[in-house]
Amino acid sequence: MRIPAPPRTTRRGTLRRARAVAGLALGAALLATACVPGTDGSNATRGGPGASTAIPDPAGAGKVTLTVWDQEIRGGTNGAIKELNDEFQEKYPNVRIRRVVRSFDNLKTTLKLALSGNNPPDVVQANQGYPDMVAFVQAGLILPLDTYAGIYDWNTRYPGTLLNLNRVSADGSTFGTGRLYGISQTGEYIGLYYNKDVLRDAGLEPPRTWADFTASLPRLKQRGELPVQFGNLDQFPAIHTFGVLQDQFDADQARDTVLGRGDGFDNASTRRAAATIVDWTKRGYLAEGANGLGYDDAAKQFASGDGAYLLTGTWLLADLKKSMRDRLGFMPPPPATAEGPPVTTGGQGLAWSVTTGTKHPDVAAAYLDFITNEHAADVMTRHGVLPAVPGRAADRVSPDTVDGQMIAGWKRLNAADGLVPYLDYATPTFYDTLSKNLQDVIGGKVSPDRLATTLDREYDAFSAKRRAGRAGTEDER
Repeated sequence: MRIPAPPRTTRRGTLRRARAVAGLALGAALLATACVPGTDGSNATRGGPGASTAIPDPAGAGKVTLTVWDQEIRGGTNGAIKELNDEFQEKYPNVRIRRVVRSFDNLKTTLKLALSGNNPPDVVQANQGYPDMVAFVQAGLILPLDTYAGIYDWNTRYPGTLLNLNRVSADGSTFGTGRLYGISQTGEYIGLYYNKDVLRDAGLEPPRTWADFTASLPRLKQRGELPVQFGNLDQFPAIHTFGVLQDQFDADQARDTVLGRGDGFDNASTRRAAATIVDWTKRGYLAEGANGLGYDDAAKQFASGDGAYLLTGTWLLADLKKSMRDRLGFMPPPPATAEGPPVTTGGQGLAWSVTTGTKHPDVAAAYLDFITNEHAADVMTRHGVLPAVPGRAADRVSPDTVDGQMIAGWKRLNAADGLVPYLDYATPTFYDTLSKNLQDVIGGKVSPDRLATTLDREYDAFSAKRRAGRAGTEDER
């Protein structure tokens, strides 16, 4: 989830996905989770069995074509990747990067076939969690990167909790612990975009609390304004909206459940979040016919002045800023109290992974290091993209700008441990189940009660399967 969310012709038509910055912590339990000895990166040295003890030098690799599959097709992230790719090729003229850009949905449906084919790419972006990264590890399609983490000092560049989200256990049953299978460039979270002009004309200030936000919705509606712009034709936007609502009611429960240690989805927070979506739909707080309106179309309508708020991820900031300029504001979903800790769905962007089919693992690892180092973070900041670990350029961004608001929100969320993982991490098929059922909730075909029991049934079945798998592995030992 996940990370930027493009449209039909762009990136992450799903979710997306972390925590960075000092003090990052995606759930205290992840910090306490024991990793497989020697595979959590903490003991990785400069090298290992059969590996070089020196930092690889792509310049000495001969003529290399590095095929890279990514879904960074939005304005800001696309611009940053293009600039970094050009710089890498300028630094290593013997290396040619063959970039294949796909929308998130397209990447998700074609990547496994490409990885298992006769001519797989060298570097790919893999969605975290059970649907993709864990499945690729189980199939032996991507390489563990712990040795490279030691060589390039990724273990000190990234907080451990950030790296943990790209780990898979040795038995392939669990994410969040074990070997490292990717590193992420970007941080991301679902926040509240607002049109300053629309709010001002309605006599409203940007909300300081969640109660301020919800109280503004009927006032905006009474004035003939659309309170919340929203298009769910692509299905993933409802997952983000639902996740944010669920976080307001019980963030700890949602986090524990996604990470495999909670009580599931048959609970009050699931029902209340779904009931709120139903209520907003009935009251006209959301765009009429939202299930027939595309994600990008909704964003364009918001940018043109139709809608006071837009609830979506940081990946859209660069595109919205181009047309809205000073009219655009952004914040994490407002907290329960004015000075209270914020909470929202969030994470890191999709992991960049090295495939087992590559003939150039050292060059691929050097590329991963190049596009995630401190210089890369500054390039991303210049393109309006939120780095997973902000660098010096982020410190120079004015807090009065929308970019400054985004960066400040990221730091507040991490300091407060306020990020809850994307819900699609929960099971291998949870994205499909949740997106379809939420679309039916909006359409009046599925009740909040039925949603809760449907989600819980799938979660329980997968949890039982995982427990059985772990027991079988232990018996074999």
